[in-house]
Amino acid sequence: MRLPHVACCLLLSAVATAQPRSVPEVPFIPTPDAVVDGMLKLAGVKSTDVVYDLGCGDGRIVIAAARNYGAHGVGIDINPERVAESRANARKAGVERLVRFEENDLFQADIHSATVVAIYLMPNVNMRLRPKLLKELKPGSRVVSHSFDMEDWHPDKEEVVELRHIFLWTIPGKR
Repeated sequence: MRLPHVACCLLLSAVATAQPRSVPEVPFIPTPDAVVDGMLKLAGVKSTDVVYDLGCGDGRIVIAAARNYGAHGVGIDINPERVAESRANARKAGVERLVRFEENDLFQADIHSATVVAIYLMPNVNMRLRPKLLKELKPGSRVVSHSFDMEDWHPDKEEVVELRHIFLWTIPGKR
């Protein structure tokens, strides 16, 4: 079947002007469960917290925060397949009322309501993210990172779980 010339031109125009879909800057590598537990303990997660995971992958960190601490959680990932997987995992864990997942670029996401932010990103991404964390998070909010630090922003605490470093920073008061 041939499309009329006008329809064909409109289709090609729509394809040519479509926004390219963003691709992840960091590969999905699941955080081991013991490290997830260590991150949540290091951050001192409690039921009153709102835990955000930037680059949430399969949702395991916010799901564990909800299941083990009764915290609310938000997972953000740029990959729609990961977001769908996270939602399915939350349903299986029975915590879908406490967590939500959104397809978004972590640099564009609204994170102001987070009290804890979990990250497992590359060092260069952490450094680009640091100004957003300092600007948008309330003083006293915690940031916990699996494996990678933030150069000259020295962590408040650091631990090793299963040979993996985890770092904790607390957002300082406004100066």
